[in-house]
Amino acid sequence: MSRMPNHVATTNACKLCTPLGACLAIRGIEGAVPFLHGSQGCATYMRRYIISHFNEPIDIASSSLGEKHAVFGGGPNLKLGLKNVIETYRPQVIGIATTCLTETIGDDVAMILSEFFRQTRASHMPAIFHVSTPSYAGTHMQGFHAAVRAAARQLIPLANDPPPRKPALNLLPGLVSPADIRHVKEIVAAYGLAPTVLPDFSDTLDGPALEEYPRIPAGGTPLAAIAAMPHSQATIEFGWVHEETAGRFLAQEHGQKLIRTGLPIGIRQTDRFLAHLSEITGRPLPAWLAGERGRLIDSLADSHKYVSGKRAVIYGEEDLVIGLAGFLAEIGVQPVLCASGAKSGRFAAAIRQVTEGFAPKESEVCEDTDFFAIAHRARELAPDIIIGHSKGYRLARELDVPLIRVGFPIHDRMGGQRILHLGYRGAQQLFDTVTNALIARKQNLSPVGYSYM
Repeated sequence: MSRMPNHVATTNACKLCTPLGACLAIRGIEGAVPFLHGSQGCATYMRRYIISHFNEPIDIASSSLGEKHAVFGGGPNLKLGLKNVIETYRPQVIGIATTCLTETIGDDVAMILSEFFRQTRASHMPAIFHVSTPSYAGTHMQGFHAAVRAAARQLIPLANDPPPRKPALNLLPGLVSPADIRHVKEIVAAYGLAPTVLPDFSDTLDGPALEEYPRIPAGGTPLAAIAAMPHSQATIEFGWVHEETAGRFLAQEHGQKLIRTGLPIGIRQTDRFLAHLSEITGRPLPAWLAGERGRLIDSLADSHKYVSGKRAVIYGEEDLVIGLAGFLAEIGVQPVLCASGAKSGRFAAAIRQVTEGFAPKESEVCEDTDFFAIAHRARELAPDIIIGHSKGYRLARELDVPLIRVGFPIHDRMGGQRILHLGYRGAQQLFDTVTNALIARKQNLSPVGYSYM
């Protein structure tokens, strides 16, 4: 359902470009260098966005095409760029993502790579995979999932490693924070499973301070672990809306048991995730997780009076908005508008599913939208709080309501890479943040102020 204004041009997009998402995914593979086949400006733009959120340096190689390559093709530049990256970085993996320019001129990357392998006699030849990511045909999340699927499809056949001895689980978390990845690995390990997380940028995009700058940071999913993914006990994939994913590939091509579940944000979705782990392993809920769940429920009882009946506008990538809508409904906040710049066709149904039984009325849902339209509806809906990334700051400022920053990108605050969204622990942090933001606003609006509740 949407009451958005009709217009023909996007004004302040509520999405990012497809190859940017692919670069994030590639950075989560051990020893990998993201490589953009396109103009230098694309790589510069993406580096700026990624660095300002994660506060970590990131190198993105580029074939640096110019005007003449739009006529004659970018094959020679791609080959030269790969040769330079191999000699300079000596990577284990290179992930190539295309851009609008190379997709428009029709460069056949697979053919160019075949020629490169025949022509190149390098002492060190990394694993190379490629993914088609034209910005005009999707969002950063589609690029992210396309890159993860391409990595699984093209890298698994490259190694002949034996299956892991310890019971293993493939975990495909999607675009969550490094803090989320670390916490989910901790949860999976508590059930006696060795998790293979793809991609795992918990270290490569959130590393320690070092005396010397490493061209390729430590961490990421090892190539051997990717090769062994078909031998794991099962694959758990977070998400509701994306269909062409690595999880689908593993299920269809390797007969892998696939469990798809929503992002475990809030109690109900975390319960479902942990129930799947118990089903796979036969183990009960670990005591420390039961304790976190109990403390979360206790905090909801303590603070429900501050959040109950409040109204929220949520925006961002679809799976995150769906998870947040379910979480808000659980704590008594009505998601009056759930918006995303993506267009999967499955967004509205998922919102209804996660809020069922909690929200007093159905949320207004809008996909394939922009911030012009979101602002138009938000002014009419008069929310008490706005939840999303930093691009909603101007709207929150105009409406004089708190902005709870979650997801990606967060450019105007520190610690975006350390925000915990998942599990009972993530729900606890989100609940405290939302509650205190609402309390602070009420306190600030009081004509006399107060210091005791």
